[in-house]
Amino acid sequence: MPTYMWHASYSPEGAKGLAKEGGTKRRDTVRQMVETAGGKLHAFYYAIGKDDVVGITEYPDQAAAISTSLAVRASGMLASRTIVLVTPEEMDAAIKKAIAFRPPGA
Repeated sequence: MPTYMWHASYSPEGAKGLAKEGGTKRRDTVRQMVETAGGKLHAFYYAIGKDDVVGITEYPDQAAAISTSLAVRASGMLASRTIVLVTPEEMDAAIKKAIAFRPPGA
């Protein structure tokens, strides 16, 4: 299954909701959302800095990942970004594919 790392920042209202609900309850809610989409939550951490929360999830396909991302963004309580993670084995397979490319001006 494809694996994704996501980063999110709470809006002021989202931060108030987190403070009211608590960190572990919020993590459990995220886990339930991910599992409902057929995925698995591998990691969930709160962060200090540009991002307020970081996680690693696995989904059965892109559609499941996109649907959860859209649900989170549509809430208006978080701004998020997602990074597709690549295993070393997937990188090895990609390296073996010959792709012709001519850089600009070459």
